[in-house]
Amino acid sequence: MERIAGIRRWTRGGERAPHKPLLLLYALGAFQRHGNRPIPFSVAEAELKRLLKEYGPARDTSPGYPFHHLTSDGLWLVDTTTGPGSPGPELGRLRESQAVGRLHPDLARDLSEEPQLLARVARYLLDANFAPSLHAEICLLVGLDLETLETAATTASSGAAVRRDPAFRERVLMAYEYCCAFCAYDGWLDGAAVGLDAAHVRWWAFDGPDILGNGLCLCSIHHKLFDKGVLGLTTDRTITVSARFVGRTAAARDMVLSLAGRPAREPQSGLEGIEAAHIDWHGRQVFRLPARNG
Repeated sequence: MERIAGIRRWTRGGERAPHKPLLLLYALGAFQRHGNRPIPFSVAEAELKRLLKEYGPARDTSPGYPFHHLTSDGLWLVDTTTGPGSPGPELGRLRESQAVGRLHPDLARDLSEEPQLLARVARYLLDANFAPSLHAEICLLVGLDLETLETAATTASSGAAVRRDPAFRERVLMAYEYCCAFCAYDGWLDGAAVGLDAAHVRWWAFDGPDILGNGLCLCSIHHKLFDKGVLGLTTDRTITVSARFVGRTAAARDMVLSLAGRPAREPQSGLEGIEAAHIDWHGRQVFRLPARNG
């Protein structure tokens, strides 16, 4: 943990530089799924580029930077077709040399011998580098099942752990054309959707699957209100608003109360809508009855 906390980071005028933490989280997700199997730069490049674009600094940055420079922290090794050692951060060199990276054997050994360490390292990296509202989606994108890891610390597991599908968010947002199904919000920043979530209708913690039939693209505020039971759906996908919700301002009326009785946006033609069974579960387990009449 001291070595993780001591990662050297490039700094300039206080600008965030979570390049190495993002690569480490990506590598931890791969380790959880496959062990310390080498990760080709050709495979990691696009995924790291996306992570840096969505969660890194505002300026464009290269995925070659963390892939090369993390080796200086004693946590990451890079090999090429000519032998051990990184060829540098330049994308061309990393590609041409067929560079592959992996966690340092000492770290991999400790992660294998002490499973709870993986959760501690991941949680530290998230807490030290990102706002809490981003943690869940970062874990999904890097394929890291932090919920299972942290639950295993206190609960004995029975059978194989069920892992989250990192492609769920993108699949749901694409199906709804990157538009909130309740209010039609569709914000973007530098080519990436911002403020949009893939909401589970039936919660994953209660056997809600990572499938399109259980997903709904919602803006962040309506996602929160949906999970709090302020908003719900009928089986014909009409939006409901809890009569227990109180909102006196014009903003509350426009953003919440006016939704009552509106049809929710449907996914693209030919794609699966929300399954009635999941809507029914949400109505029984989450939505705060009774519903407003309008």
